[in-house]
Amino acid sequence: MSEARETAPLRGRAIWLAGIGGAGMSAYGLIAKAWGADVSGWDKAETPYLAGVRAAGIPVEIAPEPTLPGPKLERYISTAFAGRVEGRPRADLLAELVSLRKSIVVSGAHGKTTTSGMIAFCLDRLGLDPAFIVGGEIAQLGGNARAGSGWLVVEGDESDRSVAALRPEIAVLLNVDLDHHTTYASLAEVERLFEDWLAEVPKVVRAEELEPVDLPLALPGEHNRLNAAAALAALELAGVERAAAERVIVEYRGASRRFEARGEARGVRVFDDYAHHPAEVAATLAAARERVGEGRLAVFFQPHLYSRTRYLAREFARSLAAADAVCVAEIYAAREDPVAGVSGKLVIDALAETRPGMPLAWTPALEDGVRFLAGWVRAGDLVFTIGAGDVDRAGPMLLEALA
Repeated sequence: MSEARETAPLRGRAIWLAGIGGAGMSAYGLIAKAWGADVSGWDKAETPYLAGVRAAGIPVEIAPEPTLPGPKLERYISTAFAGRVEGRPRADLLAELVSLRKSIVVSGAHGKTTTSGMIAFCLDRLGLDPAFIVGGEIAQLGGNARAGSGWLVVEGDESDRSVAALRPEIAVLLNVDLDHHTTYASLAEVERLFEDWLAEVPKVVRAEELEPVDLPLALPGEHNRLNAAAALAALELAGVERAAAERVIVEYRGASRRFEARGEARGVRVFDDYAHHPAEVAATLAAARERVGEGRLAVFFQPHLYSRTRYLAREFARSLAAADAVCVAEIYAAREDPVAGVSGKLVIDALAETRPGMPLAWTPALEDGVRFLAGWVRAGDLVFTIGAGDVDRAGPMLLEALA
């Protein structure tokens, strides 16, 4: 293979991405551009990821509907716009990117962004120049994607079965859970998907067979100690000395919206977390208890997807019951249409049954939740905004209200 082909394997290709503002598609675009393709894209709204996309010289159209490109451009469509825009699924592009480099793919229901971030961070700090595609901004690495010359570290997503198309040298399976009820009929179906995928991969790490690390990580929580164990195991398979990786992994501070400190006002500390499944909420609150000390723990939760809320409202209630006060916003619909009788109030009603007398509030609008929390918290308390929607906007609003 020529040197030009190795450094720019997509040279001569013209690629258009629908949903380029998303965490995944923006990263695909950045890598494809760096590897020689002419990339452009569309999204229906501005997102934080688009700043990096535009900085890379990728033109972006923001409009309710896209101006479709001509037939010479390859079209790839994010899951959010599947069926609305004609083109190939995003999985096809990611599978090609994975095939072009020696790759590590991290998958599972929970912890993918943190674990893939840990792996990329260690490779970076050890001078091994990784490429990476992760589902969140990592300040220590300068963003959510990079086209390095070393290992390509990627999140593999089971939500649309796209992980099944990826053929890395190393696969990491963190855990198996039923999180996407419109894609899978049962947990057994999710298990089959992962087992069929792992059968095609030469080297496999199964995190649930590992012991959590006993290291002074910057990220709290038993779940992060297990994520670190999986990251270190993958790095060993990639040829990285264990002791060297352990020295640097303790410096990893995480991705945006993963136990992210947003500020402090009047002695109240505010954090934000992307947790959107009951198991993730439980892990986040368990880690928060390690930080709260003598104070109290308040949560502003925004359910994500009607389908998930419909099937898991009681499980969310059991996880949220670990807090001292909870308010719940209306569901962030994302790609789904409303379902009659399904709202965030299902979670509040289940919480009222689970913990009678607990301070609770049904606050459909973010502003409602901010008012509730501002009136309840006191110095020494921790507040967590939790969810995969736009509940992260509530943290700055609360800090302003408390100032």
